[in-house]
Amino acid sequence: MASGSSTASTPASVGMRRRLKLLLIVVILFMSWAAYTLLSQFNQSSHRSEQLREVKAKLTDIQMKNSALKQEIERLNDDEYIGQIARKEQGMGLPGEKPIEVDK
Repeated sequence: MASGSSTASTPASVGMRRRLKLLLIVVILFMSWAAYTLLSQFNQSSHRSEQLREVKAKLTDIQMKNSALKQEIERLNDDEYIGQIARKEQGMGLPGEKPIEVDK
């Protein structure tokens, strides 16, 4: 009797093997889906990080331009600075001043 039971499987053990195989397939499918999702999210995260770096670089550039423009506005409120611009760019002068011409 011992030799007959080792070669023949009982219906309960065959059913258990099927259930274990089905469970293994389900676990493998779930782990594959989880790995795909993880890689997809990592890719999106790296893409977003690159976009964030670009936007931060643009922001610092714009902030520098903004501060330069604010400084220029402050300087334009000064009469002496406006006079310097008028003399240099427009060739204007104060009454009684004679411009000095330099031959090139």
